[in-house]
Amino acid sequence: MIELSKEDSGLWIATINRPDKANSLTPEMLEQLCVIAEDARNARGLVLTGTGKVFSAGADLDAARAGLATSPLWEQLSGAIARLPGITICALNGTVAGGAMGMFLACDLRISVPGAKLFYPVMKLGFLPQPSDPARLRALVGPARAKRILMAGEKITVDEARTWGLIDRIDDGDILDTARALAADTLAASPDHAAAIKRLIG
Repeated sequence: MIELSKEDSGLWIATINRPDKANSLTPEMLEQLCVIAEDARNARGLVLTGTGKVFSAGADLDAARAGLATSPLWEQLSGAIARLPGITICALNGTVAGGAMGMFLACDLRISVPGAKLFYPVMKLGFLPQPSDPARLRALVGPARAKRILMAGEKITVDEARTWGLIDRIDDGDILDTARALAADTLAASPDHAAAIKRLIG
């Protein structure tokens, strides 16, 4: 239920394909994403997207009750994405929620179709967020807005998220074409040059 395509440009596109379950992740799907993120060191860029109207609702409910909600695989996934030397883009085809926020936050760029929402209901559900997520969120939007998401449990529209700097672009066209356009300069450069510029940014 995780589909991977490798384009001639060096761009890898990982698609979460479980739309009947809001693209919620099973342990097997989460493991697949971890493997893809680790292997993407050999790619020039990685795009994460989904099918249907939801990018991902996070953990599958049954799996979450069985322990997936607190699995170290979530942190492993976001850490692997953050360490990639090439450009990483989360291309939201719809709403992102819960544990899926980790991979969203770990990407270099975050783009979305109109009408999507973002929320991370850890306070309501009694879980702690993934260890790296609060710091990444705070770096993007500041402490007060991070608290609105993590402590107040607010559902943020992508329009508001764009004004915060949490979403970089909203596009009502083909979201993957938008991702390819944003990645084009990096894909055209040598991997070492792209990695060097990314390191300088930090």
